[in-house]
Amino acid sequence: MSFYSFCSGASNSSNKIGVNYGRLGNNLPSPYESIQLLLSMKAGHVKLYDADPEVLKLLSDTDLHVTIMVTNQEISTIASNESHADAWIDDNVLAHYPSTKIRFILVGNEVFSYNDRQLWLDLVPAMRRIKKSLNKHQIHNIKVGTPLAMDALESTFPPSSARFRSGIPAEVIVPLMRFLNSSKSFFFVDVYTYFPWSVNPTNMSLDYALMKSGINETYEDPVSGLTYTNLLDQMLDSVHFAMQKLGFDNIRVAIAETGWPHDGDFDEPGANAYNAATYVSNLVAKVTSDPPIGTPAKPGIEIPTFVFSLYDENQKPGPGTERHWGLLSNTGSPIYEVDLTGTSPENNNTKLSEPSNNGPYNGKIWCVVASTASPDDLGPALEFACRQGNGTCDRLAPGKECYEPISIVSHASYAFSSFWAQFRSSGASCYFGGLAVQTITDPGHGSCEFPSVLL
Repeated sequence: MSFYSFCSGASNSSNKIGVNYGRLGNNLPSPYESIQLLLSMKAGHVKLYDADPEVLKLLSDTDLHVTIMVTNQEISTIASNESHADAWIDDNVLAHYPSTKIRFILVGNEVFSYNDRQLWLDLVPAMRRIKKSLNKHQIHNIKVGTPLAMDALESTFPPSSARFRSGIPAEVIVPLMRFLNSSKSFFFVDVYTYFPWSVNPTNMSLDYALMKSGINETYEDPVSGLTYTNLLDQMLDSVHFAMQKLGFDNIRVAIAETGWPHDGDFDEPGANAYNAATYVSNLVAKVTSDPPIGTPAKPGIEIPTFVFSLYDENQKPGPGTERHWGLLSNTGSPIYEVDLTGTSPENNNTKLSEPSNNGPYNGKIWCVVASTASPDDLGPALEFACRQGNGTCDRLAPGKECYEPISIVSHASYAFSSFWAQFRSSGASCYFGGLAVQTITDPGHGSCEFPSVLL
């Protein structure tokens, strides 16, 4: 059953999974090439992070089902007046529908992950106005939702204990539940088993996070009595239980984003192509199963699912994994083989090398200027790093241990490493706008010792 079958007036067809088409990169194939690649991969659905008219026009020539997004910046304007919602629908839906098979409109992206109370309060009014505008045009096969991150939940373990974050007021979360319930839409969630596993890799089974079958590892929820065989089901059911605590037991869950990074920094264990291929293959097998598998709390229920992401996106900030979730490289070639139709009997990662980074890295790590960085771009980043913290760049002063060589690359490397060593525990990453990378080769020289992170 395709994603269209979740909307009214749909007909049955083969199971197909969706792919997120993120474009935060300066080296990606064109929209036309990207759509051809999605078709060659036999994806059934594509999710955009906007409503780009060029992409939507190109999609009109395909059978791909499409999800478009109202950006966070547009929410408050649309919430303020129905005319703004009407204009948005005119420009972004009616200009392309029905030749472009738009099936979902997602309002905002991980709204509750931002500390913006007004944005929270405007979310459901904006969703209502978008839905009302669709109804004016007798469009009933486009569902309206909003994707939330797992941080919308205050507790997730065990699943039966899950509840929404106490900081999200009832005047926001309850109307959202009512809207999704009355419109028969989905609770869209971005769910990544990689993150809870990677912060506790010695005490949590990697196979359990990768959804490997036959591993003889289970978890029994002490309250519900439900038995879990993989981490994804636990996380999804925590959403089910959180909604249930608010009195909503019939809202179905859809996975707006999920995946596994195929590369990352030294301090990000398990980020490799072997694990990524394993996770995505097992995910596809689960969510395309016929009959549907569902979860322990909701057995037999189909779960619309979008894999993140089509490409590696080299302009995403943060740790290394942020730029390595792609199914494809920037040349359009597969980073690892995966069958999105779910018809292959098993994952095809036998050609990949066994990973060597599935455990935590032990040793020193430094943060230095990337080989691809232009010296002309280093000045502002060097100045920023030196302004932070206590004595971050004292050793770079004339006459001090690290003053020589008098090179902006050398000085920036020291500043980056010093800054990161001080602030990593507060969430800082070794990135600096793409100018920095981690290294396990000591960049120190002579009496100049670079500060490091010791793991």
